[in-house]
Amino acid sequence: MMTLRLRAWVFSLNTFVAAIAALFLGLRFSLPRPYWAMITVYIVSQPLSGALRSKAVFRLLGTVLGAAMACVLVPNLVNAPELLSLAMALWVGGCLYLALLDRTPRSYVFMLGGYTAAIIGFPGVSAPGALFATALVRVEEIGLGIVCATVVHTVLFPRPVGPVLLDRVDGFLADAGRWARDAFAGRRDARTRREWHRLAEDVTALHLLATHLPFDTAGLRPRAGAVRALHERMSMLLPILSSIEDRLAVLQGPGGAPDARRDALLRALSAWSQAGPDASRAEGQRLSEACAALAPPLDAKADWAALVTTSLAVRLAEWVDTVQDCRDLRAFIRDPTGSAPERLTPLLLARVQRPLHRDRGLALLSGIAAAAAVLLCCAVWISLAWPEGGAAAMMAAVYSCLFATQDDPVPAILSALAFTGVSFVVGGVYLFGVLPGIDGFPLLAAALAPTLLGVGLLMADPRWAGRASIAVLGLLGTLSLQERYSANLAAFLNGSLAQAAGFIAAAVSTRFLRSVGTDWSAHRLLRTGWRELAGLASTEGVPDRAGWTSRMLDRLGLLTPRLALATSRDEALEAADALADLRLGLNVVDLQRVRPHVGAAASLSAGLLLQRISGHFRARSLGRVTAPPVELLGALDATLGSVADAPASAAKRDGVLALVGLRRALFPDAAPYRAGPLEPAR
Repeated sequence: MMTLRLRAWVFSLNTFVAAIAALFLGLRFSLPRPYWAMITVYIVSQPLSGALRSKAVFRLLGTVLGAAMACVLVPNLVNAPELLSLAMALWVGGCLYLALLDRTPRSYVFMLGGYTAAIIGFPGVSAPGALFATALVRVEEIGLGIVCATVVHTVLFPRPVGPVLLDRVDGFLADAGRWARDAFAGRRDARTRREWHRLAEDVTALHLLATHLPFDTAGLRPRAGAVRALHERMSMLLPILSSIEDRLAVLQGPGGAPDARRDALLRALSAWSQAGPDASRAEGQRLSEACAALAPPLDAKADWAALVTTSLAVRLAEWVDTVQDCRDLRAFIRDPTGSAPERLTPLLLARVQRPLHRDRGLALLSGIAAAAAVLLCCAVWISLAWPEGGAAAMMAAVYSCLFATQDDPVPAILSALAFTGVSFVVGGVYLFGVLPGIDGFPLLAAALAPTLLGVGLLMADPRWAGRASIAVLGLLGTLSLQERYSANLAAFLNGSLAQAAGFIAAAVSTRFLRSVGTDWSAHRLLRTGWRELAGLASTEGVPDRAGWTSRMLDRLGLLTPRLALATSRDEALEAADALADLRLGLNVVDLQRVRPHVGAAASLSAGLLLQRISGHFRARSLGRVTAPPVELLGALDATLGSVADAPASAAKRDGVLALVGLRRALFPDAAPYRAGPLEPAR
């Protein structure tokens, strides 16, 4: 088992070998800019070999897309520089918008397609007739770098995605087991809430990591359906366990009656949760049946404690079944010769995509900021007839895109400028102090080795990876290694100033058009969830339960770092509970599902209640209200009584459970329910 330090050295050495091989082959094939192959190696290299191949494929596709657009725009608009600048800016901004909407590795295609058009197009305005040949050569250079990086990282000590993903699954299940133990013991504090958020981040991270599996070595590819199913079941653990914790807070809190049978079951569940993946499946089945047997009879006379106990019993049984599903799926993935239990067949055959949170408004602002940065540089370029203006516009496009996922990209852009400045200094030392004395390729490789190996070590560390990547791109771009040494001090200084101007244009445009605070982003995430909740409650059909869960868990994970970095004491943010909103939405979906099957009177009452819930969350998303109105509590109580009075059926039970969940999520401090008449919603 490699240590982290050894893995970092292997990654750095592999990347250096691939880069030197790419440069050597580029020189051997007489490519005009062989250093682009070298740069590509450092761009696509990733510690995980499957992630590298994924990024390599998407980079190649994005490069072809950008090169094609440059060939379309430049020859046709070269005589109208203002129109060309506008078209190129709109292309960069539009591609960035699409990239930010797709938060999977596929987004790299759109981002590369945007700024590759600028990289090829702007320098090509001086010779538009040769642009197709230039674009073709650029694709060849980048393709060469991709091939070298892929071959070296695949052959020399590859690190597949599959084992890393499974290790993280094991860590997630262990953390969830510890949370379950604390929940069953009645321990609820701020640390528990932080655990919720961290687990939500892990769910999204695992989903994104799994997207690289099709590009991984053959080991896990046949189990892709099992990985999707495992992610779906893991996603449900958080809301189920949160519901259990909430119900126990009622039953074990002030006024709750002691229950020796329930407490003994909770101790047994805690022990089973800590037993790990090798726990007895028969014991899990026995515990699931014991949980279901904990529920008292459900009828119109059932009091609040009985309803909450029924909800607890069902959620406990769901939790046991979901954990067992996760364990069985984990074993199925790990053992290529094994078979999955028959009950998991529907999950394994499902082909449902798990959607993530999208912020169209912020993506649009990011696209506008990138387009404005490009236009700003183009305006200076055209008005001053600045020979290096194309390089400034090119860099403005690149760095407006690279940091667009951050709330406030400006500090990252300025930090990248500082690291690029360091790379200019190092590059200048090489250009004018080292390279003039180099004679032959082996000596060149030896001269570059200390610097590139050091940068590779930093790239292997997630804390430094972004800044190290910026530094190595600046260094290799400054060196512009070709077959013959042709360094020129004036060209070096002008190019450095042009790149700095591109950075500054990106920072200025982003500051005025795009930068937002962490508080603002956190509020926006919450409001987006509330708008979707309003839509769930107002829809006519049955909403997508899995889609809602996936998006809300993603939002919960996105909220965590923003709440930690909030700059002001905001009572609304401190009181917000995205996990409670997730449970509330799931209960809305369940109520929508059973509405047609609980009788006409109960269905009408549930429909009016959903109208009120929709109106409340629509108003809340607009900032008009915070707490739910008292009238909504009355509507909930009336609907709960109406559904509880319906004939016995599975739909009735699910409807009562959904209403209990809604009441606990909306009115956690309310007194026990009391049924009453429901007036039509206005």
